[in-house]
Amino acid sequence: MELIQAAIAKGQRALNEHQAKKLLRAYNISTVSEQLVQTADEAAAAAGEIGWPVALKACGPDILHKTGQGLMTLNLDEEESLRRAFARIEKVAADQTLEGMLVQAMVSGHRELVVGMKREPQFGPCVMVGLGGILTEIYQDTAFRVAPFDDLEAMDMIEELRCRKILQPFRGEAAADLDALCQTIVSMGKIAMDFPMIEEIDVNPLVMTPQGKIVAVDALVILADV
Repeated sequence: MELIQAAIAKGQRALNEHQAKKLLRAYNISTVSEQLVQTADEAAAAAGEIGWPVALKACGPDILHKTGQGLMTLNLDEEESLRRAFARIEKVAADQTLEGMLVQAMVSGHRELVVGMKREPQFGPCVMVGLGGILTEIYQDTAFRVAPFDDLEAMDMIEELRCRKILQPFRGEAAADLDALCQTIVSMGKIAMDFPMIEEIDVNPLVMTPQGKIVAVDALVILADV
């Protein structure tokens, strides 16, 4: 894939978030609607097209984690607050490689998963699915498989989760699209097999909308040292 080769040629240790989402979409993984912008005026125009409220995030290959670092603002519902957030994030990210800002649609849904891949020296590419969002590290409810594998194996992974009941109808929200979830899990393995230069993938959160749709809201792709 050209964007991976270009990132390697530039010496990037990781894809930026926008590039990571492009990779996911190439494997039919649904991602949040977003636009990469360079100015506050472009951000305001993008928010108008996407629809308020929006999230604003710093975007660059060195920006691996944004939560807690002042590099993102959620639930911006009007232009003035968006412009203030743009100026603040730009200032905070002044010492990092900033390739623009991501204006993203806010995705509703109370249920969050994490999916990912890590290349282990002994086993090769290991794919993971589990409870996501801020609860990932607290509950550590995860299942793993060595890639490649098929949809049936992905479903077995889901069945291993203690949190699997959140995939059922929940507080007025529809059941999760299990076919899409299985495809997302299997696609993690396919990406790993197709691109041995990818060391790690982290998609967290993978949100289940009230309609049951599976949507990748954030994505991190780490490249191997070369």
